[in-house]
Amino acid sequence: MKAAAVGFRVHSGWTSLVVVAPEKGEPVLLARQRPHLVETFTYAFRQPYHTAEGMRLDEAEVFLERQRSEARLLALKALQAVERDAAQQGYKVTRAALLTASGRPLPELAKILAAHSLIHAADGEFFRAALLDACRARRLAVTVIKDREVLARGGARFKRSPAELAKLLAQLGKPVGPPWSQDEKLAALAAWLALQSRALRRSWLDQRLLRMFFFNGSSGRTYAC
Repeated sequence: MKAAAVGFRVHSGWTSLVVVAPEKGEPVLLARQRPHLVETFTYAFRQPYHTAEGMRLDEAEVFLERQRSEARLLALKALQAVERDAAQQGYKVTRAALLTASGRPLPELAKILAAHSLIHAADGEFFRAALLDACRARRLAVTVIKDREVLARGGARFKRSPAELAKLLAQLGKPVGPPWSQDEKLAALAAWLALQSRALRRSWLDQRLLRMFFFNGSSGRTYAC
């Protein structure tokens, strides 16, 4: 089977998910979904750290761990579904690309819940962590790209002007129609960049370091294949 990559751009409780593959030097779209990462799609669960802010610390820990398990399971199911979809088209998903925010390290839970700006950051990283864990479970090599850098990296890597890149990304979604928003475009670009990587699959140690970064902010670095 030919190789394909999945790209993610995450929001509160859901993600844009796009699968692309290369054909004659250009990306082609294999799948586009917007899976939920919470069972109950309400504010209380889509913003878990905001909800935990009003709890005792021990209650918050239990609540967040329960939601974390749920998000991981839903992320894994979504990934398995698009892997099957790609396989039916003759492709194997071998890589993943995850768009991130600033990458600011997060402290321990008590400090997060004491600062509203950290609560916002933690809510975002919460669902990125679930997707990263799903990719790890499926043994996919993961490329992590900062959201604000992906267009510049894409333009430089593929030698396209901003206008040329925007046109290509817009045309990529025409076969599937709307919604084909900036979320899908950037997720597709990130996946296309992941396919260009020459690095081999990262070791389990590097995968654990990535996981540590997203789950508790213990590392200030990001890692990309």
